[in-house]
Amino acid sequence: MNAHFVTSDDTSDNNNRDGTTWITCYVGLGSNLENELGSPVEHLQQAIKTMREHEQIRTVRVSSFYASVPMGPQDQPDFVNAVAGFDTTLTAFELLSFCQALEQQAKRARLRRWGERSLDVDILLYGDNEISEPQLTIPHAGLYERNFVLMPLRELAPELIILNKPIANYPPSNDWTGLKLLELN
Repeated sequence: MNAHFVTSDDTSDNNNRDGTTWITCYVGLGSNLENELGSPVEHLQQAIKTMREHEQIRTVRVSSFYASVPMGPQDQPDFVNAVAGFDTTLTAFELLSFCQALEQQAKRARLRRWGERSLDVDILLYGDNEISEPQLTIPHAGLYERNFVLMPLRELAPELIILNKPIANYPPSNDWTGLKLLELN
């Protein structure tokens, strides 16, 4: 896979002086279920705060928040979605465990497939890596079809190349159907 992130402050060397390699990653965040810990927006904000506090994660960048219609059953509230990009020294499987811990911190309960949830955190991209394991697929399997992922990802990384194709060339990255930009205080 050819996925890379280019910004004006990007450097070709993503290693520390001590030899530690930092990998640029993107995760999708979604929530549509309020619980005693907060609203969907608050669940995303808490997950982002926890990312920023993690010693093996740096330079956390976050897209705008978007409201989106549910992809699955329609008898549930709209989702709040965002994408976070950051550099990490965590392995892909360590990052998966961290994402699952974020979901548990928000008291995620899996009620039904594509159903409501207090927090969903999916690894979208992990550097240029392709992983196909029973518990982890990178790039994320639905990445190319979901505007509620591609729109915020394109906002964060407009020059991103995925599978030798600019993100702007994936039609859902330009499709506002079912999406609304949220104005947050």
